[in-house]
Amino acid sequence: MTLDQIRRGPIASALSLLPDRMTSPAAEVQILAIGLQESRFEHRHQIGGPAHGWWQFELGGGVRGVLTHPASRDLAKGLCVARGVAPSSSAAFAALEHDDILAAGFARLLLWTDPRPLPAIGEVQAAWDYYIRNWRPGKPHPKTWAPLYAQAIEEVQHAE
Repeated sequence: MTLDQIRRGPIASALSLLPDRMTSPAAEVQILAIGLQESRFEHRHQIGGPAHGWWQFELGGGVRGVLTHPASRDLAKGLCVARGVAPSSSAAFAALEHDDILAAGFARLLLWTDPRPLPAIGEVQAAWDYYIRNWRPGKPHPKTWAPLYAQAIEEVQHAE
């Protein structure tokens, strides 16, 4: 899939199931950049690891966090129901590997749990810090972030 197809497909569909206030170009850039960083939108199951979905959610980390955090839990449960998934950690985790809309929604909801505002588009270091703070990757790759983030910006700005 191209970035345009991902943005217009799973990401747009996920955002349409969430409150309007969660949709913005900055959110789309961050979601795209993180998906690129985590899986290049190629791997729905982590190579050599347990994470699921293009945004590489782990059962005891992001999945449980999104389903239990006060800022996201009700929205996450509603998103699960809308996608025909039981609103439990195990069911959501299993579904994330194949349901790109649910995965994109969980990505947006994980960002929503951060009390700090999304970084402005173009703030590469702030966007990296936001990603690191929320995803807590085990093996971060800072050298790939800037070019992948630039791809995400280009995609979102091209679409506007």
